[in-house]
Amino acid sequence: MKETLPAAQRGIVVAVDLGDPRRPLEPELEEFEALVRAAGAAVVGRIVQRRDALAPSTLVGSGKVHEIADAARDLGANVVLVLNDLRPRQRKGLERAIPVPIVDRTMVILDVFARHARSREGKLQVELAQLRYRQSNLIGAGADLSRLGGGIGTRGPGETKLEIDRRRIAERIATLKEHLEHVRRQRATRRAAHRREPLVALVGYTNVGKSSLLNALARTVSPSKGALVADQPFATLDPTVRRVYLCAESSVRVVDTVGFITDLPKDLVAAFRAPLEELGEADLLIHVTDASSSDRERQRRAVDAILHELDLDRKPKLVVLNKIDVTVAPPQANGALEVSAKTGLGLDRLRAEIGRACSARA
Repeated sequence: MKETLPAAQRGIVVAVDLGDPRRPLEPELEEFEALVRAAGAAVVGRIVQRRDALAPSTLVGSGKVHEIADAARDLGANVVLVLNDLRPRQRKGLERAIPVPIVDRTMVILDVFARHARSREGKLQVELAQLRYRQSNLIGAGADLSRLGGGIGTRGPGETKLEIDRRRIAERIATLKEHLEHVRRQRATRRAAHRREPLVALVGYTNVGKSSLLNALARTVSPSKGALVADQPFATLDPTVRRVYLCAESSVRVVDTVGFITDLPKDLVAAFRAPLEELGEADLLIHVTDASSSDRERQRRAVDAILHELDLDRKPKLVVLNKIDVTVAPPQANGALEVSAKTGLGLDRLRAEIGRACSARA
């Protein structure tokens, strides 16, 4: 498992705005820059180009490529961070003209995951996602080589190294899958042992306060015993389970899972399939949203899309508006519960609703 962004990097953020009214660029840019900071880099500049379509060879127009190269030199940037996911051909086109590393959004997310993985399982999952991403880029490089034909210039060490890389990556992926399958079986055994107690899963966008809500529901006072809380994306990767007492004689197990994000890379979804199985076993999902965020509707749609992809959109679900202590006028939503993990406001009602929902499932 490797971090793709060394410490103390200075980066220029680059984005192409396709003018989609359903996905305004500014919120995603701000989110991307938060990811960059979580990866340990400083944002020293931002370049945005409005286009009807992505340039197939360089993502941005040729003039903008030169502008990015000049800006990197003038600002002392040592990395270019691209919001849009890059195809191998586009990455190569940018690398030919810009003399600093080119890192796209998926690579940044993978780097943040690598930094935050703590357990052996989490580290295996991140490494698997990184290798799958690298494998897909090698396939692109292989396609470029195949178009050159089978004659002079296509044989020798370059092509041999590519094939060696492919084989080594495939072998390592197979090994990681075996390890993670073992973890999956262990997790299934643990779930079976606790099956008499209802399981409630917290889901939601990254950094909406799921871990804080778990600690508040479980009344965890000691930071060393609670779920990790940090004001940055993807602070929680490994599932954390705590017993939550709804009343004197009733309790449930509540699990905090990895946060979601718009266009969560498919390699990450695949790599984290084992812990996400906790959601499939849950009797109830609690969709936590950030009441103070002006971008909550886009975030809600992103979570709903991932739940649909995981075939979980028909699960019983409660919608919770967290952080109402930091917003003057909490947004109203049909059936949503307004709570504050920080102050405890609304938690008694949430416990009662969890109890009713789990009793209905019994």
